[in-house]
Amino acid sequence: MSAVDLVIVGGGINGAGIAQCAAAAGYSVTLLEKGVIAGQTSANSSKLIHGGLRYLETGQLALVRQSLAERRALLKLAPSLVNPIPFYIPVYEDSRRSSIAIRAGLSLYSMLSNFDSLGQFKSIPSVHWAKIKGLKLDGLKALYQYWDAQTDDKRLTESVVKNARSMGAYVLEHAKCIQIEHQKRHCVVRYECQGQQHEVEALAVVNAAGPWVNDVLNCVTPVVSPVPIEWVQGSHLLLDIAANDGILYLESCFDKRVVFVMPWNGKTLIGTTEVVLDEMTGRPTPTESEVDYLLGIYGHYFPSMGDVDSLKSRILETFCGVRVLPKQQGNAFDRPRDTLQQTSSSHPHLLTLYGGKLTTYRTTAVEVLGWLESHIGSRNALADFNQLQLD
Repeated sequence: MSAVDLVIVGGGINGAGIAQCAAAAGYSVTLLEKGVIAGQTSANSSKLIHGGLRYLETGQLALVRQSLAERRALLKLAPSLVNPIPFYIPVYEDSRRSSIAIRAGLSLYSMLSNFDSLGQFKSIPSVHWAKIKGLKLDGLKALYQYWDAQTDDKRLTESVVKNARSMGAYVLEHAKCIQIEHQKRHCVVRYECQGQQHEVEALAVVNAAGPWVNDVLNCVTPVVSPVPIEWVQGSHLLLDIAANDGILYLESCFDKRVVFVMPWNGKTLIGTTEVVLDEMTGRPTPTESEVDYLLGIYGHYFPSMGDVDSLKSRILETFCGVRVLPKQQGNAFDRPRDTLQQTSSSHPHLLTLYGGKLTTYRTTAVEVLGWLESHIGSRNALADFNQLQLD
């Protein structure tokens, strides 16, 4: 039986970042992914590296500040993968959020970014409003422009894994965890790969399986109690419509949510929804109501592009990401997006991650490294995690 310091279950962005961070700190690492790296949620996000302007409405200032710091770091560490992009917020006569509220939010956003180069925002003069092709001008009172960043989420995750591998992390795809036996001083992790069963002894195990996090916990012996969760599906539509140069931050005409209209490979990408799923079975797909919701919002702001039925014929692709949120009362849109790290005195060698954001995967990795160091001690570092370049 092989033995390592750390086994990570799950090859999405969080598992990848933890593998990279732990390998840089000198730990021996094995990462198990039951499918392919970045094959699920981490390839199906809104593809944004951003502070989360809307989180200001629910008072998540610490998360926004942290996210903006990570945006700054990733622009430096992954310049070929993370690119600045302008965002536009139109304010109409019937908008729920007034011009004053938007300006106040953008001012706070700028302050939380420590007034870095992307922290600037401005009001676009009305003479330039028509530069956003197709945008409804009737009733438009103001147009604000600020900055965030866009990425290819799958390529970013693959690059993080590549970097982890270069420092010795052992990464296995199509390796399904079937049992985690929690013993007094370590865990024995059993998995299937290429039709054969294998096992590895680990001083620590991190469960970063995303939507399947509690499925992994169901494989643990002795039994461990999972945190009650909800699966929240976020759907996106790629339309055969030439993209604008920036991203539109649009208030839904149906509810208080916001959606993005984004350029993606020269076409127009719309997202996202937030639909609570009853179960996770197979690959998630958009519901008819989600398609109507997104196209309804797009048609409301871009009426010259056609109605919902005609827009359906222009759908090139759809994809869904599934977020994990601890089960709580209230609308999914308003829930905190912090990563929850769960461990217990009965299973001290096992750490389970719930939730999290693409933008803050590095922060999550550093926090997990702190747990790992306190749990099994430090190692001789191979590299400075905060200086590792991605390509």
